Parts: sequence; structure tokens; C-alpha cells
Amino acid sequence: MLTIDPKELPTPKLHGYLQSAVGPRPIALASTIDKNGIPNLSPFSFFNLFSTNPPILIFSPSRRVRDNTIKHTLINAELNREVVINVVNYTMVQQTSLSSTEYAEGVNEFEKAGFTMLPSDIVAPMRVAEAPVQFECRVNDIIALGDGGGAGNLVLCEVVKMHIHDEILDENGAIDQRKIDLVSRLGGNWYSRSREGLFEVEKPLATLGIGVDAIPGFIKESGIFNGNDLGKLGNTETLPTEEEIDIFVKGSFEAKALLSADDPTKKMLRAKEYLDADRVQDAWKLLLTKKDFK
Repeated sequence: MLTIDPKELPTPKLHGYLQSAVGPRPIALASTIDKNGIPNLSPFSFFNLFSTNPPILIFSPSRRVRDNTIKHTLINAELNREVVINVVNYTMVQQTSLSSTEYAEGVNEFEKAGFTMLPSDIVAPMRVAEAPVQFECRVNDIIALGDGGGAGNLVLCEVVKMHIHDEILDENGAIDQRKIDLVSRLGGNWYSRSREGLFEVEKPLATLGIGVDAIPGFIKESGIFNGNDLGKLGNTETLPTEEEIDIFVKGSFEAKALLSADDPTKKMLRAKEYLDADRVQDAWKLLLTKKDFK
């Protein structure tokens, strides 16, 4: 295993390791205005949601690693205390990348990237019309994390108005995760498209799972089930009763055949297939069957 002391590594190399290991990261396409009223637009992947009440977004325009200079976005945010954070999806990712080009001060990245400027309702910076969601924000605070190259500057933004395109909403008025088609940053030149690998993990909010520690040892020690499998099994609130198992076996020719074969490995492999298909209760019923169920 490679073990690293951050203090002993050159900043550019540490920067690469960190960005490659921590991801995917959402992208804030931040719009500000400079001292002359000229729009500025730049993407930042050090970004996330940190509070709902009040609604707080935080992004970090870091000091440049190569020469320790600061970015126009940070200068403008400090000056005007306003920013629009535009969400980035797949249809606009190439333009967003182009907007990250370090044009000279006073150059309008909206025009360079081919984005449409849309007036905001409350704050001065423009919105990106193509963005599926746009957050008008006031800057509550800016926290400098250091004064060397690569040091972050946390821009704490309070959302004062939110705009959502109708076409990404479902029939209930909620944002459809497939329609919004978000992208995120990884290390190097790599991005991730959320819609391509979309899956759900049920949150254990209303149930009290038995926990992985309560799973019988013969299951955990079989070498067949990975951590995700054990997590699904452990998130079960109650195990099936003997009656439920009996009904399952009697109604399943496959289960009877597996028991007749007297091969525990085959039974567990089939239970894993059930887990892969999110048939958790069926997996439990099969795992807990005994030879005398025939």
C-alpha cells in the first residue's frame, strides 16, 4: 500500500492524488461580475450543498498551484458578495470546460463558451440559461484556508432564489434524476455522468436493520457475498419465519432442487443473484432453508 505524508509531497502531485481519490465531485458553474460590471463565469468542482435551513452552498476557488495567484471569481465574490451557481449537466459539459480557460481579466466567458446570459431576479450576476438549475446566492462569508498555492477559499453562499427548468421535473414536480443528467468531476481529465450508472440505495430511516453483525457466520465466511451484499442482508428489519421459509420452498421448484442437490455453495450463489436483483427477503429465505425442507 502506498502511504503518503502530505507534507512530504509536492503540491501538484498531492493535488492529483486528492482529486483522483475524492470524487465524483459536483460542479458549480459560478457566475459573478467584476468591478466594471463585466460578467465572469468559471466552473469549480470543490463544491457541495451544506445546509437546507438556511440553504447554503459552498464552493472553493483555490489559489493556483503553479503560481499562487487567485481567481477572478474569488475577487468578484469578495467585492460584490453575490454569485449565481449554475448546475452542470451532460448537454453543457464541453462548454463548461471551455469556460474554465483562463482568459484575461474583463473577458466575458459567457460569450467565449457560447452560453446564454439570463438576468437574475435578485442578485446582479447573470444566470446560465442552459443550466437545468440556477441558484441566485448572496455570499455570507469567505474563509481562506491558507496562503500558499493550492489553498482553498470557502465561499459560503446562501440561496435567495432557485430556478428549475420544467423539462427536468417529473409528474409530481420533483427533479427527475434521469432527466437532469448531472455530470461530475473525477481526477485528471475524467468526468462521470450520473444517468449512465444510476442506481438506488434505500436509506435506513424508518427501519432498524439487524446489522451485519447479526448475520450468521456461515454466510459471512462463505466468501461469496461482498460488502454490498452483507449491507443489504443487514438492512433487513426482521428475518423470515419458518412458516414463510416453508411456503417459499414449497412454492419454488428451484429451491427444492437446490436443497436436493445438497450443495450449500449453489444455494448461496443463487441467494447472491437474488440480492443482485434486490430480492432480499427471497435471499434470506433461501439462505435459511434446511435440508429437511423438501
